Amino acid sequence: MKGIILAGGNGTRLYPMTLATNKQLLHIYDKPMIYYPLSTLMLAGIQDILIISSQDAQPNFEKLLGDGNDLGINISYRQQERPNGIAEAFIIGEEFIGNSPCALILGDNVFHGQGLGKLLSKCAELESGAKIFATWVSDPERYGVVDLDIDGNIKGLIEKPKVAPSNWAIAGLYFFDHNVSSIAKSILPSARGELEILDVIKSYLAGDTLEIQKLGRGYAWLDTGTPESLLEAATFVHTLQQRQGLGICCPEEIALSKGFISLKKFKILAERYSSSDYGKLLNKTIQETST
Repeated sequence: MKGIILAGGNGTRLYPMTLATNKQLLHIYDKPMIYYPLSTLMLAGIQDILIISSQDAQPNFEKLLGDGNDLGINISYRQQERPNGIAEAFIIGEEFIGNSPCALILGDNVFHGQGLGKLLSKCAELESGAKIFATWVSDPERYGVVDLDIDGNIKGLIEKPKVAPSNWAIAGLYFFDHNVSSIAKSILPSARGELEILDVIKSYLAGDTLEIQKLGRGYAWLDTGTPESLLEAATFVHTLQQRQGLGICCPEEIALSKGFISLKKFKILAERYSSSDYGKLLNKTIQETST
């Protein structure tokens, strides 16, 4: 399976912070925002990853992540000229996807929870159809919402309903088969002029090939698109890392645990950050591995 991180957009809800930089290059506590969706894809075992961003931002992502070789993965880049909707990612990435299934994660989404890697790896086994993630929220009117029947089957998908049929909001992580690019090319722009991811998902629902993966208690999903939510995410990461002494969404650690890189390579990467708190977290992993 291949993975796409959509890191485009103008980040207008974060102005003036994003006037001079891409939103996904802002930091969430001790690491760039892009590290979090990258870590999620890596936890799923995905090593072939495409980052879609703006022309101005792409050189900075390349400077930060390179071709992914340090992490034992392959990172390539494409540009989205204008924010024409999430579903456009599958058109831009059509050649990259080819005949492979594909996971798409939004660049400002953070996922965390015990056993998340195992869950994601299972989802990455998808060969046909689609699977979406849903999480329980107290304010479903702000999100795309899943309408479920009494047996938990999907009846419908509704974008920001005035009266929500459930509290299950669609999170920014999706798994699709190789047909997703052709489906994205077949949908029409919405009233706001964008290719909506919900319309792609509805196509799979109409074909009875859509599954839902609920993220219940014990899982956290954070959308960091506003100053308040960005602060909440930073506080969340800071609190857990300080109390546990373990890193959250550190790509180097995930690369080591997945066998993408050797311990020798990991030590070289940890040395690069030795003067920072982030480096101290990586060194704790070395100590744990050595005991």
